[in-house]
Amino acid sequence: MSNESDSERPVAAGLHPIENGNYRIPTPAIETFHDLIMRCLRYRIPGALIYGPSRIGKTRMINLRRDRWIDYPRAVQALEKLQWLFDTPERERMPCMVLHGESDIGKTQIIRKFQRQHPPTFDDKKGVDLREIIYVQMPATPDQHRFYSALLFELHAPHSERASVSTLERLTRELLRRIRPRVLIVDEVHNMLTGSYREQRASLNLLKYLANDLRMAVVLGGTDEANIALQTDPQMKSRFTPFELPQWRENDEFRRLLSAFERVIPLRKASNLAQRSIVQYLVSQCNGLTGQLSKILTHAAELAIGDGTEQITLAHLEQAKRVHA
Repeated sequence: MSNESDSERPVAAGLHPIENGNYRIPTPAIETFHDLIMRCLRYRIPGALIYGPSRIGKTRMINLRRDRWIDYPRAVQALEKLQWLFDTPERERMPCMVLHGESDIGKTQIIRKFQRQHPPTFDDKKGVDLREIIYVQMPATPDQHRFYSALLFELHAPHSERASVSTLERLTRELLRRIRPRVLIVDEVHNMLTGSYREQRASLNLLKYLANDLRMAVVLGGTDEANIALQTDPQMKSRFTPFELPQWRENDEFRRLLSAFERVIPLRKASNLAQRSIVQYLVSQCNGLTGQLSKILTHAAELAIGDGTEQITLAHLEQAKRVHA
């Protein structure tokens, strides 16, 4: 015969869905609210006010879209190599590096992580920001004028767009000597391949000139095609050491990446992303690219929060892939 306390509490304390937050009441209002959140996130609607009862999942769905860093061995090796360049004392011939891989493989994320590890400081006496790392993107249409203008823009230096190349070069050199950065990072360097052969050679010579003149390490980020082009120049080949970010394959390293991703996803249940069926599906659908993988997993996590399952399933991944196909 059951005692009185058992009849009063059919579910043990701490296990009731209302107490542990593992519940979802599929009312029309909540369904509409969920659809609104998904539209705001998918189309990045600015200025939307998202509100609702506590524990509906709105904060977690928004946080899913924030940038996050996930450690994996090759990325850690890249960061260690960048740090080695950063720590190299100034000398006549500074070491340089080419960080290359397919688009969306994660090159820029690694570079941004490295930048966050070395934030700028302000020199009160000189009245300038002391930036040990300077980041600039190679202009879509490469030429010296556009490159110097882009670099001066990153240095927050006012200048005339009508100024000559020699004027921009002199201003850039003066500012960089005052700031004295340890590393210059030129991302999207494959953009120089859109120019003529003469423009490509001019861009390469410019990068070598900056490295020699300012005695700082130069890091280039770009696709595999850009690295091949750099290797055709004997001086660039001897000066810039290539570091490749390969595409993902079905192996233990990829499984560890999925397990690391799962640890940062704000779901209340384990998804076991390292199981074979999910691993094989993701390898084939993300084309071995970290960026594509992140988009699919992030959207699948949103779906898992929205339908209340709180764990990513193969069905969620398939639905997310259709959105990001």
